[in-house]
Amino acid sequence: MSDMNEHFNDIFVTTGCPTQQQLLDYVQGRLSPEERHEVEMHLTDCELCSEAVEGLSAIKEKEKIPGWISEMRWDLMRKLRKRTRTRRKSENHIPLTVIIICIIFLLLALFWGYHFATHK
Repeated sequence: MSDMNEHFNDIFVTTGCPTQQQLLDYVQGRLSPEERHEVEMHLTDCELCSEAVEGLSAIKEKEKIPGWISEMRWDLMRKLRKRTRTRRKSENHIPLTVIIICIIFLLLALFWGYHFATHK
């Protein structure tokens, strides 16, 4: 499960986009002029990041954003874990069902074999 945590820790890492923290720092004006320029250059080519910055810019209480991001990340992780557990439970029932069906067919075959062998 730690791999999943690392994978979802920062969704932008695998895309070559600025990190969530860099985007937040950009919106809050905490980047150096060079870093700000790099982010702005990226924003011209990346619709995802542009929309993320637009959404972050619309929030009035920017100091609360890191807490909200963390809360959303944990909520997403809980939902993914729950979905994974549910999927695992249903996957465990499939082999058991196949085994039970095979046993039933075997018993029926033995019954019919015995029945035809004794009633000639």
